[in-house]
Amino acid sequence: MAATTRRFEVLRRDRLYEGFFRAERVHLQHELFHGGMSPPITREVMIKPPAAGVLPYDPQRDEVLLIEQFRVGALQAARGPWLLEIIAGYIEAGESGEDMVRREAQEEAGQSLLRVEHAIDFLLSPASCDEVFSLYVAQADLTQAGGVHGLASEGEDIQVHVMRLEQAWQAALHGRVNNAPALLALQWLRSEKPRLLKRWQVP
Repeated sequence: MAATTRRFEVLRRDRLYEGFFRAERVHLQHELFHGGMSPPITREVMIKPPAAGVLPYDPQRDEVLLIEQFRVGALQAARGPWLLEIIAGYIEAGESGEDMVRREAQEEAGQSLLRVEHAIDFLLSPASCDEVFSLYVAQADLTQAGGVHGLASEGEDIQVHVMRLEQAWQAALHGRVNNAPALLALQWLRSEKPRLLKRWQVP
C-alpha cells in the first residue's frame, strides 16, 4: 500500500515537560476520509528518540536469548513488573541501529552477536507516542550465555534467559512474554526461520 497523501497541518505545539522524554500538546487539523478538513483538535504526545532491539538466536541449538528486568510501566500488569524482553535501547546520535544492538547486547547480556538481520520497523504506541522501533534478529553462540548483567550506573539489574525457540513461543502464547517487541521478534523469527538459515548458510 502506498504512503498516504492526505494533508494535515500542525497549528501549534506546547511543550509540557522536558526530561528523559519530552511531552507536547499538539494542536492540529487533518484531512477527513469523506473530504474537507477536521476542526482543530488537541492531542498530547510523548516525544522519544528512535529505539531498536534484537533477539539473539543460536541456529545450532535452536535457542533464543531473552532478558528479564523490572519495568515501572508494568506495575499494574497481571503478571507483575518483571518482564521477559528482547535486548533493546535508544539509538544515540550518529549511531546505526545495528551498532546500537551490538552495544546493548554486550551491556545487557554479555553477549557478542554474529550476523545481524534487520526484520521490521514499527510504531510502538502511535496514539500517544512518536517512538519508532527497529527490530533485529541476530545469529549468536549461546553456549555460555546466562547470568545477571546491566550497567549499575543506569540502575539495570538484568537476568539472561536462554530457551528453545518453541519454548519461548509457548511462553508468549501463555502471556509470559507480554510486550510488543518481544512478541513481534519471536513471531518474525518463527515465520522467517527457513529463509534466515538459508541466508546464513546454516545446515
